[in-house]
Amino acid sequence: MNKRNNRILELLSEHGRMEVAALAQLLEVSPVTMRKDLDALEQRGVIRREHGYAVFGGNDDVNNRLAYHYEEKQRIAREAARLVAPGETVMIESGSCCALLAEEIARTRPGAIIISNSAFIASYIRRFEGAHVVLLGGDFQNDAQVMVGPVLKVCAKQFYVNKLFVGVDGYHERLGFMANNHLRAQAVRDMAEQAERVIAVTESSKFGRSSTVPLAIPGGVCGVITDASLEPGAEAMLGRAGIEVFKAQ
Repeated sequence: MNKRNNRILELLSEHGRMEVAALAQLLEVSPVTMRKDLDALEQRGVIRREHGYAVFGGNDDVNNRLAYHYEEKQRIAREAARLVAPGETVMIESGSCCALLAEEIARTRPGAIIISNSAFIASYIRRFEGAHVVLLGGDFQNDAQVMVGPVLKVCAKQFYVNKLFVGVDGYHERLGFMANNHLRAQAVRDMAEQAERVIAVTESSKFGRSSTVPLAIPGGVCGVITDASLEPGAEAMLGRAGIEVFKAQ
């Protein structure tokens, strides 16, 4: 996906719905070029077209979130996969970076087992021969395709792993990593109880925003894997919190 398409998705993610003419003006392209770009994005299912408008497909759909900053997320996934040994069992929570990490593990770490609460991840990597996913049960959130709730906690207690990789929606200097949904935040805490180390995988842009629900993981997050565009101030903030930073190149 080219930079212009990434920018279109960022704008639609921010505003939800925009006039095609306004998008063309903002990105300094002709209306014809903009319509071609939007047609391609609509074919991928990440936006939809209305008369004279483009509408974002939804922030909670992992397919939509995979579509922009895709190259950065791939680099983050490759960096995170280096922490996983062939044959190792890891937990991976929901999210676009997490989905690409699961794909990288399935592709390059033979014999690895992924325990996840994400039905999207289980489906996303099923095409890889030898991919092994243990899907945790629970209440199913349709758009995010993720399991949450008390049944998830019971299922997670059947396992203990060295590493849990989690996606995040924001970071607050005082409150730490945050999520948009309280049930998914609780799911992260329930899974974190069954892991020696918790590692966040996220784009650097998440450090410029806050969110609704602190993850408040007992024992905290020990490391974060992000892209090379992380601002020095954000890196210093993470260092003060005792969080190791890995930057994908």
